[in-house]
Amino acid sequence: MDVPLWLALIVVGYLGIKLTRPPWWLVALLLLGGYLIAGSFLGPAVGSLIN
Repeated sequence: MDVPLWLALIVVGYLGIKLTRPPWWLVALLLLGGYLIAGSFLGPAVGSLIN
C-alpha cells in the first residue's frame, strides 16, 4: 500500500498531538524552527545527518 508522505505526516502529527497533548506554542515553535533551519545554511548539515 502506497501512502503519500504528506498524508502520513498529517496522521502521525494528529495522533501525536491528541495522545501526548503538548502545548500549542511548543508545536508552533517546532514547526517554525524546522522551517527556518531547513532554509538556512544549517539545512544541508541537518539533511546529511538525517540521511
